[in-house]
Amino acid sequence: MSLIGNVIVGLVALLHVYILILEMFLWEKPAGLKAFRQTKESAAATKVLAANQGLYNGFLAAGLFWGLSLGSAGHDVKVFFLACVLLAGLYGAATASKKILYIQALPALLGLILLNVA
Repeated sequence: MSLIGNVIVGLVALLHVYILILEMFLWEKPAGLKAFRQTKESAAATKVLAANQGLYNGFLAAGLFWGLSLGSAGHDVKVFFLACVLLAGLYGAATASKKILYIQALPALLGLILLNVA
């Protein structure tokens, strides 16, 4: 199960790199507007906040990649960063959009379960 768990960790990390790109670089572009259902006006007004959020998503991805790079010694690092992703996803689902529960929180929860089954 640890191989499948590590695959999930990698996918969650890649997802957060994608979110970083959307929030930091594509926020006011068609892809960012569509992904976050923003108008051009609201995106312009929140560009700095979105870039800040993107940076935090990058830190989550970096932590997950770091844990993967450590091999079996990185178990606790992966668990910590997946827990951070899970909590961020739960908070986002409660405050912003229910779809964050499925896109962010549930994959992190699945990774946590799979890393701790073996």
